[in-house]
Amino acid sequence: MSTIEHTSALRSAGLRVTAPRLAALAAVEAHPHSDAEAIARMVRDNLGTVSRQAVYDVLNALSDAELLRRVAVGGRSMQYEIHRHDNHHHLVCRECGRLEDVPCAIGAAPCLVPHDDHGFSIEIADVVYRGVCSECRAKSAATAPSLPAHRAPHTP
Repeated sequence: MSTIEHTSALRSAGLRVTAPRLAALAAVEAHPHSDAEAIARMVRDNLGTVSRQAVYDVLNALSDAELLRRVAVGGRSMQYEIHRHDNHHHLVCRECGRLEDVPCAIGAAPCLVPHDDHGFSIEIADVVYRGVCSECRAKSAATAPSLPAHRAPHTP
């Protein structure tokens, strides 16, 4: 998205257009799944001095306005992505923490129809697939100790 599109999105959400908000949107657009500290660094690199609290306030405002989506994966810090209002889920590597988007497995939002909704009106389903990414598997295979070949016992 361009600055013009970010400006339009902010105005459509009823938010004032400010340099920190535009810088945060641009940072998340360029580096999806970044945490608040990484976004703060990118915003400061772009604008100069911006306090950590100001960036957190911006991230909260953009998330509340559904321009950004918070992604919580286990005990890791909150990560952010542009809210596309689509039905995608996430893959997370339990070794390195890599986070990737993955479309919903079947059809239009099948995960929104649980076996028993307990009377809830379901709006959102967050699905996280956990495993080990191909890079970590390859690294693990490369560093695995090789086992000695089996030798027949020596008989005198």
